[in-house]
Amino acid sequence: MLAGHFVSGSKNSEFFFEVLKVMRTIDDRIVHALNTTVPTASFSGKVDATQTCKELYESLMEVHLSRDKAIKSCITETSAVVGQLRAKRAKDIDNLSVIKQLRKEQTKLKLMQSELNVEEVVNDRSLKVFNERCRIHYTPPKIK
Repeated sequence: MLAGHFVSGSKNSEFFFEVLKVMRTIDDRIVHALNTTVPTASFSGKVDATQTCKELYESLMEVHLSRDKAIKSCITETSAVVGQLRAKRAKDIDNLSVIKQLRKEQTKLKLMQSELNVEEVVNDRSLKVFNERCRIHYTPPKIK
């Protein structure tokens, strides 16, 4: 999916957030996906709700894992850059361009770290909606 482009995009924070937005599309449209794929009681004979819910759950988990890995990879990459810039600043305390770049990278790192919290909220919301609609059709395995 887009996760491969994600790491290379972590150098550009605008690209980082744009890719993240695209990767969250399934979560943004979870209600619509459930309404169009999980049948109501009157249409339950026409569609295999168990299989449909299982497939939707698996795709949600795949996307959640992919985004989590991508965000953490970008955080690791940006943390390394911050570490290098701190080392440069320690050697040359008066270099304003290094100080400016360090602040910029630290800000980007904080934004990426806050995205992990956003990710948790997005995932919880999606799973709540999924469980409300699919709980009678499919019970996901317990996550260890």
